[in-house]
Amino acid sequence: MRWLANVAYLLAGLLYLPIALYQSLIVGKNRRGWGERFGFVRTFDPTRRRIWIHAVSLGEVNATPRLVELLRERLPDADIVFSTTTDTGHARAVHLYGAARVFRFPLDFSWVVARVLRRVSPSMIVLVELEVWYNLVRMATRAGVPVLVVNGRFTDRSARRLNWLGRPVRSMFGDLAWVGAQDEAIASRFCTLGVLPDRVEITSSLKWDSATVTDRVEGADELASAMGIDLARPLWVCGSTGPGEEAMILDAYRRLLYDWSSLARSVQADSPKMRIATEPILAVIPRKPERFDEVARTIERAGFTCIRRSVHADGTRHKPRSDPAVILGDTMGELRKFYSLADVVFVGRSLVPLGGSDPMEVAALAKPVVVGPYTENFRLPVMALRTAGAICIVESPDALPVAVGAILQDGMVAAQLGSRAREVVINNQGATKQSVDAVVRLFEAA
Repeated sequence: MRWLANVAYLLAGLLYLPIALYQSLIVGKNRRGWGERFGFVRTFDPTRRRIWIHAVSLGEVNATPRLVELLRERLPDADIVFSTTTDTGHARAVHLYGAARVFRFPLDFSWVVARVLRRVSPSMIVLVELEVWYNLVRMATRAGVPVLVVNGRFTDRSARRLNWLGRPVRSMFGDLAWVGAQDEAIASRFCTLGVLPDRVEITSSLKWDSATVTDRVEGADELASAMGIDLARPLWVCGSTGPGEEAMILDAYRRLLYDWSSLARSVQADSPKMRIATEPILAVIPRKPERFDEVARTIERAGFTCIRRSVHADGTRHKPRSDPAVILGDTMGELRKFYSLADVVFVGRSLVPLGGSDPMEVAALAKPVVVGPYTENFRLPVMALRTAGAICIVESPDALPVAVGAILQDGMVAAQLGSRAREVVINNQGATKQSVDAVVRLFEAA
């Protein structure tokens, strides 16, 4: 079946080539690492036992630090290396684990996979969420290398599509040595696709554990000083935003400013922590770095002054502004700093049909969370937060300024939302230990 998979990949690659060229030449995406994608990764010491962890993008990489920490405690002699697919995921993995341990995930052609297996020499492969590839799984399993899935998730729609492919997909999933699924429905989908039921456990999400419960993030004060953020004014942070969403947010911000006085008068005068005298500040942090310039232009076209984080380094002091300028977070690795300073957070990619972004790290900081209607990529945490009355879900952009304004002007509501959200995070932690127990058990048995 390898030749059939290779032919299918080749045809798909030819169809995708124009898009890939556009992304590389025009957008500036995925320009580097093509040698590694074709299997020319560094050669690791073949005498050491090694765990190869693959996390496709930034979100998946951010779910791994606690997992890696526990694995290093339990398996101190094991070498751990990492592969990623996207530019943002690669940059984050290098930051966390060092360039010598990180490489680009190979294309799933059989000859490429064979080369990578020789060079990496893994004793085990751990895939984060659902990066199950035919040649990798089948060839690794036949070489005696168990392949596991942690934090497993995929939608019913994806499961139906995979099931249409028939026996090759079921044989691939049947090779998986263990799957940690996020819930019972996802576990059932893995079994339907061919994973043996006794190899599937329900673990919840690793990202609950990667969400650090704290009241303050290191470097947040320096960020506020450099950007001229007046902490006496309410701060609305919109994080991990996607295409088309920033224009909606800016329109909502304009309406929020216009209605601020009337909204303030509608709140009971004895509500604690009210800050009705000063208008809110808006900070927007796009998910994709290649969109930073585009979003800056969107802010300016909307009539706001754009204050870019990239031109205001820590150690400088930007004078607080009284006008409704918009802060653009156009650097990497500072999203949690912005969240730490926020009075309310809109978690992006949820007003447009992009599946949503991670609300858990916001909840762990005890911040009020607002999302749009499109949250299928984080269905479980959103459901848990909603059940606890710890999240505000708006069904359209028109509802956004009203929801944000109500939270900003009523400190009691804001505090209750944040407190409940943090409690949900704490109550759902524990998936990492369960996953590590399975990895260690199979690693020692291999």
